[in-house]
Amino acid sequence: MSLIYYNNCPLCGSSQIHEVLTAKDYTVSKESFDIFHCGGCSGRFTQNVPDSANIGKYYQSQEYISHSETKQGLINRLYHSVRKITLRSKHNWVRHSTSLKTGSVLDIGSGTGAFLHYMKQAGWEVTGLEPDEIARKNAKEIHQIDARPIEELYSLPPQQYDAITMWHVLEHVHDLHKYLDHLRTLLKPGGSLLIAVPNYTSVDASFYKEFWAAYDVPRHLYHFSPSSMEQLLSQHNLKLIKKHPMVFDGFYVSLLSEKYKTGKSRLFAGFFHGLRSYRKGLKNVDLCSSIVYECKL
Repeated sequence: MSLIYYNNCPLCGSSQIHEVLTAKDYTVSKESFDIFHCGGCSGRFTQNVPDSANIGKYYQSQEYISHSETKQGLINRLYHSVRKITLRSKHNWVRHSTSLKTGSVLDIGSGTGAFLHYMKQAGWEVTGLEPDEIARKNAKEIHQIDARPIEELYSLPPQQYDAITMWHVLEHVHDLHKYLDHLRTLLKPGGSLLIAVPNYTSVDASFYKEFWAAYDVPRHLYHFSPSSMEQLLSQHNLKLIKKHPMVFDGFYVSLLSEKYKTGKSRLFAGFFHGLRSYRKGLKNVDLCSSIVYECKL
């Protein structure tokens, strides 16, 4: 298998990098991966990750909810319970950022299509791109969304979309800088790009450390701080308009992290730390478990 070893930070190019922790893939392989920290931009990245041709097997699990829609286990059932709230929030962010009630939206990494289904019902013209064939099949069967293979990204016509969304996708993209440059060409003038990523400087990440579920190695290639995301967007001439807290992510991540740390589904402890993250994230978005970065050209 071809592995990628970085001598420089893949986010900013700095050589000021060092190993900071080792995390385990609890979802699929049970393998461990080193995570490096960059002193230049404060971003982090997974070292010795499989290249794009070989990472597919690390997504093949019924426990990977973004592809399977599984409701097995209490944590996944809770995820589905709050998803209606998060879908409404995503819809509102798109509407407010574009100042449109309806328009065209491209969702990259559309998974099983729940977000696009919601937007379509709200009157939006939707396009989904998803690399996983099983997820595309589930999107068609469950939500009647015809997602396209991710390879079609570079054949889409320019200036076509009022909004482009990436909900927990950017951290998975091998060709990060090429992606961001290309997304700029697909937006209509005045269009918005909304990117949601986990925040390793969050309250829950600081508590759980190497057991923090949102490290999700090796699927998560990069681990962002607010500062590193802001620097990355600036590199690509994307203007940051606003940061939105994804406050409910802290509950899901904390419950999963508690299971990774103790080997048990300690619901009270997981909920307690999720509540701490929730309260801190409401007061200061930079402490939230996940953050949505709203950008324009």
